[in-house]
This record gives sequence, C-alpha cells and structure tokens, in this order.
Amino acid sequence: MIDFDKTRAWQSDDVRHSYTHKDSILYALGVGLGADPLDAAQLRFTYEKDLVTLPTMAAVLASPGFWMRERSELGIDFTKLVHGEQSVTLHAPLPAAATVVGKSRVTRIVDKGEGKGAVMHVEKTLTDAANGQLLATTEQVLFLRGDGGFSARGGGDAPATPLPATPETAPDLVLDLPTRPDAALLYRLSGDINPLHADPAFAARAGFPRPILHGLATFGVACHGLVKGLCGYDPARLKAIRARLSAPVYPGETLRLEAWRLEGGALAFRGRLVERDVTVLTHGRAQL
Repeated sequence: MIDFDKTRAWQSDDVRHSYTHKDSILYALGVGLGADPLDAAQLRFTYEKDLVTLPTMAAVLASPGFWMRERSELGIDFTKLVHGEQSVTLHAPLPAAATVVGKSRVTRIVDKGEGKGAVMHVEKTLTDAANGQLLATTEQVLFLRGDGGFSARGGGDAPATPLPATPETAPDLVLDLPTRPDAALLYRLSGDINPLHADPAFAARAGFPRPILHGLATFGVACHGLVKGLCGYDPARLKAIRARLSAPVYPGETLRLEAWRLEGGALAFRGRLVERDVTVLTHGRAQL
C-alpha cells in the first residue's frame, strides 16, 4: 500500500533536457499541425524558419520519468495508475530550441477510500537553463486505483477544488480536428514510448482492439484547436490550459472541439469524437 508520508515528500532531482528545432517540429506533427503543408500559419510550428511552439509541449519536457515504478519503497501500485488530468501554465513563451530544467514534486494525495483508489497531484516547474527564466508550471493528476484506504493509518490531503462544469449553452466555437492514423507513432517520439501506443499485440493484451493515442496527445490536439480557432494561430496568446482525460482516442479519429468564451479572457472547452460520439476531454479550461 502507498506510504503517504514518503510519497508526499517525493521530489525529483533537477532534470536537464536539451531539445532542438527538430524536437519542437516532431511534437507539432504529433498533435496534428502540418496536416495542410501549404497553410502558412501551421508552417510556423513545423518549419524551422521563425519556428514557434505549442504551449502544451511544456508537459513533455524535462520529465522525471516513471518514478512511481522505480521507487518501490513508496508502495504505489503503478500497474493501476491512470493519467486523469493535465494542466499547463505558461509564464514566458516556450523557446523552439533550448536547454530546460524540470523540477517535479508531489503536492497532494487524496484518499478516496478503501477500494476506491487515491488521487495524486504532481507539479513540475520548467526553467530556462541559460538564464533561469521560469517558463512553465504543469500539473499532472493521477488516479491511483489500487491505493485507496491509506488514511486509516494516518495521512491524506483535502481534495482539490472541483473543476467547473462545462456550460450548457451553445458553444462559441466548434472545430473538427482529424488525427493522423500514425499519430501515436509520431507522438511517442516526444518521449512516451509505452508500447500501448505502438504495439497491436500489447494493446490487445491491455483490452484495446488497437493501439491508442496518448492522453497528452489528445490534450495537445485540443490546444492546437484553441490556438487555431481563438488565438489566430498565435500561441503566445494562450497562457494556460487544463482538462480531464476521460476516454481514449484511437489514431485516425476526429476530435470535435467545442469551446465557450467566458469573462476575463477565460475559455471553457470539451472534446468529443465524431466517429463514436464519446467525450474524451471534459472540464476544459483555458486562459487567454
């Protein structure tokens, strides 16, 4: 069973990550940019001339790796771990090529009860190694399905503030974003090489008819849609984005992004699959 005190105190060493224009382009291709190679706006993300980056790339830079598996003394049942939510907040534009330093730490662990699992929040700060500039703060929320009930032995944090519900009114933006059939093979080159996203036999053993798209790739596709539909393809206008990853996507499916303008430059959004009418991103919020 999870050791609350040890896990709550966990923080990573500094993770230095040097990336190039090629890495930024690969990330952009993996989340659907460049589908129209003659679109000058998309070329800003997929061609090294005047290259810019999508904000959600901050989520894949300077990752601490699969530390839950490597730190067995923490007692986390990593075989039952599910990535539930993700956020990215930009403090400065993400360079197209740089060396960055990531520092991750556990900020909250909530016991849902025996047999109901736990929820763990992991924060990462990303700084530019050249000048110490804070570039981004990300949060990953993980559902630990096998680790509920630990608070009976003491410990446990209060739940986070619930995410606001999606508006019931008609959306201000509806945008269909097709994913490439090879999207998972492209996206895994940005760091997540789990065979679930590449190996059909492995995916079948996990209960899927074929490899699924990474949840962070779906998150990135939604970010692309917001930057395209509400920011005029200027990524510097998008300051923050958050969503719950509610269901898997298969490469080749189409994400229908629905977004609402709120007060103060805030946005609400969700993502549904056109082909299966399944909601795959919920409780989406962004800030312009």
